[in-house]
Amino acid sequence: MAAAAAGLSWRRVSSFTGPVPRSRHGHRAVAIRELLIIFGGGNEGIADELHVYNTVTNQWFLPAVRGDIPPGCAAHGFVCDGTRILVFGGMVEYGRYSNDLYELQASRWLWKKVKPQAPSNGSLPCPRLGHSFSLYGNKCYLFGGLANESEDSNNNVPRYLNDFYELELQHGSGVVGWSIPVTKGILPSPRESHTAIVYCRKDVGSPKMYIFGGMCGCRLNDLWELDIETMTWSRPETKGTVPLPRSLHTANVIGNKMYVFGGWVPQSAGGEISAPDGEWKCTGSFSYLNLDTTEWISLISDCQEDKSNLLPGPRAGHCAVAVGTRLYIWSGRDGYRKAWNNQVCCKDLWYLDTERPLAPSQVQLIRATTNSFQLKWDEVPTVEGYLLQLHADSPVPPVAGVPGTGIPETSMLSSQGGCSLHQSPQSLPSIPYPEMKVDHPSQTNNLIPNNVQVALSSSSKVEGKEKVAAPENKVAQETMKNHTDATGFKESNAPSLLPICTSSAQTSANLGELHDLDKQSVNPDASVSSTVSSTQTMVTQQAVKTESSSTNGAVVKDETSLTTFNSKSEAAETAFAMPSTRVNTGQTNDSHSSRALQRPPAPVKTRDRRWYDVGIFKSNSAMVSQFYLLPEETLNINSKKECADVPDYRLLKKQDLFPGTVYRFRVAAINGCGVGPFSKISEFKTCIPGFPGAPSTVKITKSVDCIHLSWEPPASPSGNILEYSAYLAIRSTQLQENPSQLVFMRIYCGLKTSCIVTAAQLSNAHVDYTSRPAIVFRISAKNERGYGPATQVRWLQDMKTSGSK
Repeated sequence: MAAAAAGLSWRRVSSFTGPVPRSRHGHRAVAIRELLIIFGGGNEGIADELHVYNTVTNQWFLPAVRGDIPPGCAAHGFVCDGTRILVFGGMVEYGRYSNDLYELQASRWLWKKVKPQAPSNGSLPCPRLGHSFSLYGNKCYLFGGLANESEDSNNNVPRYLNDFYELELQHGSGVVGWSIPVTKGILPSPRESHTAIVYCRKDVGSPKMYIFGGMCGCRLNDLWELDIETMTWSRPETKGTVPLPRSLHTANVIGNKMYVFGGWVPQSAGGEISAPDGEWKCTGSFSYLNLDTTEWISLISDCQEDKSNLLPGPRAGHCAVAVGTRLYIWSGRDGYRKAWNNQVCCKDLWYLDTERPLAPSQVQLIRATTNSFQLKWDEVPTVEGYLLQLHADSPVPPVAGVPGTGIPETSMLSSQGGCSLHQSPQSLPSIPYPEMKVDHPSQTNNLIPNNVQVALSSSSKVEGKEKVAAPENKVAQETMKNHTDATGFKESNAPSLLPICTSSAQTSANLGELHDLDKQSVNPDASVSSTVSSTQTMVTQQAVKTESSSTNGAVVKDETSLTTFNSKSEAAETAFAMPSTRVNTGQTNDSHSSRALQRPPAPVKTRDRRWYDVGIFKSNSAMVSQFYLLPEETLNINSKKECADVPDYRLLKKQDLFPGTVYRFRVAAINGCGVGPFSKISEFKTCIPGFPGAPSTVKITKSVDCIHLSWEPPASPSGNILEYSAYLAIRSTQLQENPSQLVFMRIYCGLKTSCIVTAAQLSNAHVDYTSRPAIVFRISAKNERGYGPATQVRWLQDMKTSGSK
């Protein structure tokens, strides 16, 4: 238990913008992607506003809701099904409770009052507060709560409930009605202000609902289990130290654990009080129940002191929400035995990362020059930053000795890459980092806490990272000859088919996506890459137009709905489309950063095993022109130890990237638990001067029986453009044998910057399903020295359309 508690790293959010809701208790919250949506509760009156907090931008806002807006309520039921939220019951004023049901469509911020049918074997649920309302599948489960037996709201006669209802939902919107399931076993005793969660083990498909604690004249700490398939109640046997009896606590499921925080607990240390008039206090204790083994683990005890204010303070009636593997806690009351309308309420927002982050997607190439790369990777939810590392094909000499402070500290990371360092939300000692330019001036010179462990330039070799040569072209036997391009590949004057290898179905070189619309436009930048392995960006809006690469963003137009979520995606990027494109199929170890990458038994030259830090980035993109060199003695130390602290980059020399050089990249996400596993390896090559860049601003116009492709010349032609080639990924037996290997057919060769793709050609197109169904095109330019990199776009297809091809 001590080890588990020592690993906790709570963060208090101290920097945010927007209208912050007033502190309260009795409110409820759910998460939709990165948004926390909070409703109800009260302190000096019951709140009726809907507040939203964006966990990515740290911004509060009040959405413009419309429709059948419900009155304010507290201690109500609040569940989320996709992008709709259901609110049931609660206290609408002192002594007056509700049994109304409201639905909120969060995509449009539209409220609607719904009237479900009454159960065939009983009456509708009575008005109540403090009940549990849990969602699983298309049904909500209502249990218990507190009712007022008196018809006079000023004369409150409490009645604790243990009735159990099932509410069937319609798909998307609306409800069917209530029912009263016939259950087996002993029903839990009446209670209110308890918690209920639903959990389904991966290896056992029977979902279970767990009820813990609550209030019934005295606080409770009993645990009940309901098998939802058989509707059987039971009392599971548990191991470990059971938390003290409590009410007004929270319980959230992350993975296979139910995290229980706060609430009202006995004032005495023994926790033996059971009388209704016992002494109680708010607690900041924190435990979890392993739902697979039913073992309780205490993380923060009731008697643990927090003199440094590094933990959330004691509270009850707060809200807790899981966003991915991160747990957020906001507000709640910390007073003792005070009237409902004059509580001492907390105003703070905290979060806890419960697990190390997952590995990001492979690094993707947006643009390459002779001495720089513009890179991106898919965002990982709820992280504080990313560690980017590279490995060079050419030997990089170690630095002899530690350089002095006179080393220039100019940024190697341009604002075009959206780079910044992250400020830890709590005041922890930090390591100084070099100044870096950022998209938002307010975020400059932020720091990563120095308790992060990073695997640095380890002499451990990444398993399986050997390159795999592209197979011979068995579909078209034309010899690739007569000319050498920017990366040393040969090409014929008019090859009809091009095979392209990728590392896996999930990491094929698909770099831009377009919808099946009448007209789309993408503006890629030039790049040269001998190897590209990338996951796909997702574009779901009605129309997409990208900005220039310097902003690395997309302008999204969607007239059909109000979208409040961040949609950071590249609509087009570039990839090299030569016939002998190589790929890297290696994967890094999935272990956490506290462990080194597994070492192979065979000795490898040191220079072939070094990974160099490019830097730590707050966003999921970077402009890379340099990387850090570690002193020779540091390399020797790191070759003997599994990991090391993040170095002081200001004391390290920087190495420029070289033209025509292959660099391998990997990236790992960082959160409060440390550095997660690294991504699969991507490999890119800097440009050789003299070759043309990639065509830009690709447009697709759809007609009845064909589509029209057009593009603009490269921004850097490096001479006269002799011809353009356009390619289409086609179906082949080679694809059936190896789905990760795309085969391209040349559909155009000429000087024009446009071409027609006929229906006959499209009928032979391969629909790529690595992310969303798409037809893949590549377009490249040729000058006197040869072909440069190709712009690749993915033309998104509807499921019906793609299924018919």
